[in-house]
Amino acid sequence: MLREQSVDDVLAAIGAKTPAPASGAATALTAALAAALAELSARYAGDEAGAERARTLAAELVELGDADATAYAAFLADKNEKSRAEIVRIPEEIARGADEVVELALAAAERVSTSVAGDARAAAELARAAAGVARGLAQLNRAQINRAGS
Repeated sequence: MLREQSVDDVLAAIGAKTPAPASGAATALTAALAAALAELSARYAGDEAGAERARTLAAELVELGDADATAYAAFLADKNEKSRAEIVRIPEEIARGADEVVELALAAAERVSTSVAGDARAAAELARAAAGVARGLAQLNRAQINRAGS
């Protein structure tokens, strides 16, 4: 579980020569870090609802990172219909969560001082990148499913 590991252990796990955790988990964690920055920014903007939503998204994104690693391992073990669907669904969920982080961060960026605006902008850019990567992973996984099915 990513949540229970130190940063060093997560980095070592992602860098290991194993199929998972890999880019899906890294993308989810990037989006979760962006959500934490969006939470910070929303708090400075006086938007407690936005801050709480960002906090919830961060937790969900970490869970999705774990789910991605589990789903990919399950797909490699048994390329059944459920495992095929999961390796597409999870990156798509990561992308949707990251998109919401972008919105929260940009909303906060408009209402904070310049000293916090950098955090809000960093949150938006990190989340935007994570969303793009997650969508790309879903697309690659779809292609892998199509190759495996033929």
